[in-house]
Amino acid sequence: MPSSTILYLGALLLGALAVVPGTTGLAWAQEGDAAKSDKGLIPRTVFFGNPERAGVQLSPDGTKLSYLAPHEGVLNVWVMPVDGGDAEVVTDSTTRPIRSYTWAVNGDQVLYMQDKGGNEDTHVYAVDLASKTTTDLTPHEGVKASLAGQHRDRPDEILVQMNQRNPQNMDMYRMNTRTGESELIFQNDDGYVGMMPDDAWAIRGRARMLEDGGTLFELRDSADGDWYEFMKVPMEDAMNSQPMGFSKDGKTMYAMDATNRNTSALVSMEAREGGASNPTVIFASDKADIGGVFTDPITHEPKAVSTNYLRNTWTVLDPELQPDYDAIVAMDEGDPNITDATLDNQTWIIAYEQDRGPVKYWIYDRDSKTGRYLFSNRPDMEKYELAEMKPVEITARDGMVLPSYLTVPPNADGPVPMVVLVHGGPWARDSWGYNPYHQWLANRGYAVLSPNFRGSTGFGKAFLNAGNRQWYHAMQDDVNDAADWAVEQGIADPDHIAIMGGSYGGYATLAGMTRDPDKWACGVDIVGPSHVGTLLSTIPMYWEPIKVMFTERVGGADETEWLDSISPLTHVSNIKRPLLIGQGANDPRVKVSESDQIVVAMNENEIPVTYVVFPDEGHGFARPENSMAFNSVTEQFLAEHIGGRAQPDGGDVVASTAQMRDLGNLSIEGVTAWTPPAAPEPSKEAAAKTASEQMSLDALTPAQRAEVQQFLDNIDNIPVDQLAMMKGLLEAQRTQVPESDLPVFNFILQTIDRKLSEES
Repeated sequence: MPSSTILYLGALLLGALAVVPGTTGLAWAQEGDAAKSDKGLIPRTVFFGNPERAGVQLSPDGTKLSYLAPHEGVLNVWVMPVDGGDAEVVTDSTTRPIRSYTWAVNGDQVLYMQDKGGNEDTHVYAVDLASKTTTDLTPHEGVKASLAGQHRDRPDEILVQMNQRNPQNMDMYRMNTRTGESELIFQNDDGYVGMMPDDAWAIRGRARMLEDGGTLFELRDSADGDWYEFMKVPMEDAMNSQPMGFSKDGKTMYAMDATNRNTSALVSMEAREGGASNPTVIFASDKADIGGVFTDPITHEPKAVSTNYLRNTWTVLDPELQPDYDAIVAMDEGDPNITDATLDNQTWIIAYEQDRGPVKYWIYDRDSKTGRYLFSNRPDMEKYELAEMKPVEITARDGMVLPSYLTVPPNADGPVPMVVLVHGGPWARDSWGYNPYHQWLANRGYAVLSPNFRGSTGFGKAFLNAGNRQWYHAMQDDVNDAADWAVEQGIADPDHIAIMGGSYGGYATLAGMTRDPDKWACGVDIVGPSHVGTLLSTIPMYWEPIKVMFTERVGGADETEWLDSISPLTHVSNIKRPLLIGQGANDPRVKVSESDQIVVAMNENEIPVTYVVFPDEGHGFARPENSMAFNSVTEQFLAEHIGGRAQPDGGDVVASTAQMRDLGNLSIEGVTAWTPPAAPEPSKEAAAKTASEQMSLDALTPAQRAEVQQFLDNIDNIPVDQLAMMKGLLEAQRTQVPESDLPVFNFILQTIDRKLSEES
């Protein structure tokens, strides 16, 4: 299906808001077992170090194989002949790993996206394979750009989305990858959240959010035609219904559609005014929404479709594809996925997902219906015994069934300590397959349970919409009910259960520790928001067009009492048990202030908290040394408080950029509390500056004014006590703010000062 930039709104909003020496000598974790390599502690590097090779792709002509592999400790792109031979590194990233890339259709270039320090202002880069030179195709500071499409007939061109003109809105550009020249083909002045090209790269579809949280999809019949309403989707259907792409001739629109049904179906519609009123169902499941769609690369016609209730299942739609699918299923164990193909669609890369081992890559020839095994992404993992991940259905207190995933230590005998691992989003889901956190924690002696609570995606709109305005309420009840189920089944020791998660999962951790303080023995929060109101006031500019969805599904910025009631920060004095917090200083989604403010509040209430900040990370920890360091701290923390085994730190924390801003009651050998750098003495000019000379809005650039305006629009909704707390946090962080960000930082600080003066 052609690359569609109609955004999947739920997944975009909070991302995935698309992340300890000694043992207690419990009966199921005897020291004698540790002496055996297959039953002892598996090194953290096996789970969280760089993969040996991953992201395998084929060049468009099928002569070369590419993959991501470490170069001087950092993931880069490597290329080798498909039939074997020496591989060479073709990119030169020295700090942050390249996590995804693609071949340009011309076969002479590789394209990838990269940000700086986790700030998510990604740029699009082109690498010339002959000269090994890398060109930033979008060299604009403070701008977010992303690759939006390629075309087999335009080998030197790509589509790029970029918010260069206006920080709030993404425009669409047509760009030459060899020269860097670009042409604006869709100017987004009205806050559209997505644009859809047809096969000729005319932008014929656009989407915007409505005031009620629904979505309006508009089409036109040509690049300069008049726009008309195509689909108007109400909020209850908005995450399950949207166009997916045009057929090659532009006359048919393929879409996912949940109108008048619970789960989304794959449908076709006439791409004309009124065409959405009579969809033809191509495939539907009563158990789950449609997931992946495998399409013909020329006609864009769907050939196979997947659904994922407890396991991912592919259904072949085209009988001519069935022999290929049968051959692929027979080649290896696990759930197969076609991850790449040559331009003629005759050679595929197949990745096999399994729960108890690494991803295995095969190359498959469609003519002979045979494959050749390549390698796994982590061959060092193959010598260890991993644990089975079991899909389970858990019934919540109101009868709703929660599809969930359970991993138990292989040698567990009776109830063991457990970690309830809550996914992010929250409009996302957990799935079956290899999960490094499940396997790592199970190896340390913990049962691990990942519940898909109401509000998770993929299980139909009734399940999804049951989570509307249920943060801190029914969504949290589901997490509790999952933990209670594990106790009732004799899996979990009720006195040794931890709650852990990233992004929304971090919020759920804070919610659990404040709402149900006697239930959880400890909690691990990774980049989780502590107050929904302050989260809304600091979201990235380019999320502004979809902010209404958050308002309808969680709460509006003007509902201060409601937001207070569902915010862990408001209830921080309830915390009774140990808490570990991990945060990226450059996180644009959940600002470091979200973690700072709850740590300050816990300190004021004399509640111990362990707080780790990474100055070179954003929403999650991309650098392996940082991931390793935080997970080392997590191991020591969990072992201390719920009694599993732990691999000694061994210098992992010191080898990272981790700032241990608060040790709480945790002690790690060789690790001390971080001391912030001393604030520089103010210059004479700064000391002499009077209030009448303070910065004005006119002194800011247009982009800076737009960023500040977001804060000004919300300042009246922030309670005075929270403003005072924000002021203290901002003042403490000022010395660490990049010079380019100081104008915005200073303006916000002086605005808070003025507001506090007015209120006093």
